[in-house]
Amino acid sequence: MAREIALRDALNEAMSEEMRRDEDVFLMGEEVAEYNGAYKVSKGMLDEFGARRVIDTPISELGFAGIGVGAAMNGLRPIVEFMTWNFAVLAFDQLVNNAAKTLSQSSGEFGCPAVFRGPSGSAGQLAQQHSQTFESWMANVPGLKVVSCIDPADAKGLLKSAIRDNDPVCMMEAEIMYGFKGKVPEDEYLVPIGKAAIRREGTDVTIVSYNKMIEVAKDAAKELEKEGISAEVIDLRTIRPLDYDTLIESVKKTNRMVVVDESWPFAGVSAEIGYSIQKLAFDYLDAPVVRINAQDTSLSYAPTLVEEYLPNPERVIKAVKEVMYIKK
Repeated sequence: MAREIALRDALNEAMSEEMRRDEDVFLMGEEVAEYNGAYKVSKGMLDEFGARRVIDTPISELGFAGIGVGAAMNGLRPIVEFMTWNFAVLAFDQLVNNAAKTLSQSSGEFGCPAVFRGPSGSAGQLAQQHSQTFESWMANVPGLKVVSCIDPADAKGLLKSAIRDNDPVCMMEAEIMYGFKGKVPEDEYLVPIGKAAIRREGTDVTIVSYNKMIEVAKDAAKELEKEGISAEVIDLRTIRPLDYDTLIESVKKTNRMVVVDESWPFAGVSAEIGYSIQKLAFDYLDAPVVRINAQDTSLSYAPTLVEEYLPNPERVIKAVKEVMYIKK
């Protein structure tokens, strides 16, 4: 049985179920307890689990991320919530220099089974310092796993897998999508880290995306269908490890690829995919891989500039026609 619930509730269920299952799991972060979370993701958890396992922290990302790393090294399984990954920049020393390297530096003696989660990417008029997309930053670091999706069922299953994983996992959510609804099974289930999902079957072109840009890709695919173009839409779900096999198998069928990525174009997720597909599946491509990214600048406050900054269906449709050599 499945019921339709919001993304925030799916994430809440994942954490609560894992905390009931394993007493070593706990949640910490700014406003996660008394306030029920800045985005109400942890609503009701303090009442159920108490202040020992749902912990309000000071406004000190570097400090409480370090506590999370230390707790994980000593056998606990912390879930560390950042109010936004923009604030997590302050904690990157703990993630990059400690969490990611604990296993290798200790020759396998110590692991770091911690989850670092919170919203990433733009959320409307929040301007330059609150609108950045960090999947590619984290995915660039060996030792970190990176998950990024908005589908409630997948988010729940991936978060449960991340909590059980023995490596540090960064889970990137989307601030404006916490109310996004989808069908989520009532029964226990896990979604494997490192496996993409085909959201729409197609034969003419592969459109690859993740997080809230998957909705842009799906909208573009619907419009393309009206013009007789069949687009396959792949939701990466996991950025690292990346599911190259699913991407290659899709290109073998469609012979074309467009990547839609909310992050900046230089050295981003789309750049990795474009390079890898043109290296690993070159013989199957009938056109170069085309990328659609956010504009290569900081995001301004004005709503008109926000609209111009982000990828949209029109830009995706134009890119699809480019790889199909349709002049219009």
